[in-house]
Amino acid sequence: MFVPVILFYLIFKYYPMTGLVIAFKKYSFIKGIWGSPWAGLDSFKMIFQTKQNFNIIWNTLKLSGLSIIIGFPIPIILALLLNEVRKLQIKRLVQTLVYLPHFLNWVIVGGIVVTVFSQSTGTLNHVIEKMFGESYPFLYKEFSWITIYLTSGVWKEAGWNAIIYLAALTAIDQSLYEAASIDGANRWQQTIRITLPAITPTIIILLILKIGHLMELGFDQVYVLQNNAVLEVSEVISTFIYKIGIQQANFSLATAMGLFESLVGLILVLSANRIARHFGQGLW
Repeated sequence: MFVPVILFYLIFKYYPMTGLVIAFKKYSFIKGIWGSPWAGLDSFKMIFQTKQNFNIIWNTLKLSGLSIIIGFPIPIILALLLNEVRKLQIKRLVQTLVYLPHFLNWVIVGGIVVTVFSQSTGTLNHVIEKMFGESYPFLYKEFSWITIYLTSGVWKEAGWNAIIYLAALTAIDQSLYEAASIDGANRWQQTIRITLPAITPTIIILLILKIGHLMELGFDQVYVLQNNAVLEVSEVISTFIYKIGIQQANFSLATAMGLFESLVGLILVLSANRIARHFGQGLW
C-alpha cells in the first residue's frame, strides 16, 4: 500500500532535483542539461558579487521576517478569541468571515488593494482628498507599501492558519478549566496558565516550519502588489528568479539562486529545531 506513495515522491519530488545541476552549468536549451558545459561556481559568484543581488536577499529576509513577527501571533490570538465565543451561531459567522479571504486568489486580493489604496481612484484617497485636498501615494511609497503588503497577507491567511490552533484547543482537558475556576482563576488567568501552555508544542512546531520558509517568500503576493516605484524594497528572490529565469532565460543563475534559497532555509530550520530541543519542544 505504501508503494504508490514512494513512487510519487521519487518521481515528482526527488527526480526533479537532478535539475539542480543546471546551477553548475552554462545551460543551453539546444544542448540540454547534460550536454551543456560545466561552469563550476560561476553562477554563485555572480550572486554574491552583485550589489543588486544582496539587496534582493535582504528584501526577502526583511519582508519574510516582518511577516513572521507581525503575522505569526495573530492566528493564535484569533483562535483564542474564537474559542471564547459561546454562542454557536456568532462563532460560525465569524469563522466564515475570517476564513473566506484564504480562498481568494492573490490577483483578486491585489485588485481589492488597488481599489482601496490607488492614488487616483482609490476609495481611501477619495476620503483623504476631501479632508486634506491632496491624495497620498500609498502604493508608491516604500514604508506604506510594506505596511500594505504585511496587512494584506495577515488579512488573507490569519483565519485559515487559526484552524490549526482551534484544533489544538479542542484537545485540552476541560477538567483543567473547571479546577482552575474552582480555585478562583478568571478567564485571562486560565488562558495564561492552561490554554497557552497546552498549545505551546503546536506553536513551536509551526514556528520552526515558518522559519524554515524564511527565504521562500511567496511569489504571487509580491508580484501582484509590486511596481517600479518600490522595487528597492519589493524585489525579492522569487520575483528575481521569475524575471531572470523565465523572462531573460538565464536558467543557470535562477537555479543557483533557488538552490541558495533552499540551503539557507534548511540551515534555518535545523537551527530553529536545535534551539527548540533545548526547551523540550523539538520537531525531531
